[in-house]
Amino acid sequence: MPHTNPKKPNNHELTLTSQKLLKCTLFSLAFAGIALITIILPAEYNIDPTGLGKKLGLTVFNNEKTTATSERLTNTTKKTTETIAVIVPPGRGVEYKFTMEQYQKLTYEWQTDSASLYFDLHGEPKGDTTGYFESYAIATLNEMKGSFTAPFSGSHGWYWKNNLDTQVTVQLTVIGEYTDHGLK
Repeated sequence: MPHTNPKKPNNHELTLTSQKLLKCTLFSLAFAGIALITIILPAEYNIDPTGLGKKLGLTVFNNEKTTATSERLTNTTKKTTETIAVIVPPGRGVEYKFTMEQYQKLTYEWQTDSASLYFDLHGEPKGDTTGYFESYAIATLNEMKGSFTAPFSGSHGWYWKNNLDTQVTVQLTVIGEYTDHGLK
């Protein structure tokens, strides 16, 4: 069987291929730019420079989601500063929780009037009946400062355990977004 060498392209064929490649690249860039301006920006970011997104009904998705979310949060969320005294009886534990929606923030500072307490800062998903909870911080301290963003909707807060023979009062100061709070 005779051995044949593949035909090497000549300069004219290479030039045509390079020209075709350049044309295809320019066409792809132009198409991507048009798709970005007329479809992606209106649908994802509610930016509609041509008005075509509104005519195609693409801006309605973003507007409904934004309006519904902001109305729900405005109607149910309070962002205030509160100072709360939580009494932890001797030899017992108590939970103090804040009802929060996903991504709401809470800044806190707490301190005891005496000794350190064991605590678990944690959250429980809304509607969960399995007993699942997620801990954010566990330690034994007499004070703590910090903040957290709720990773899911539900109740988020502290379990304090007093191993002493006398009651301990925790002074809790919070600034945040939540719909309700109290002992649980």
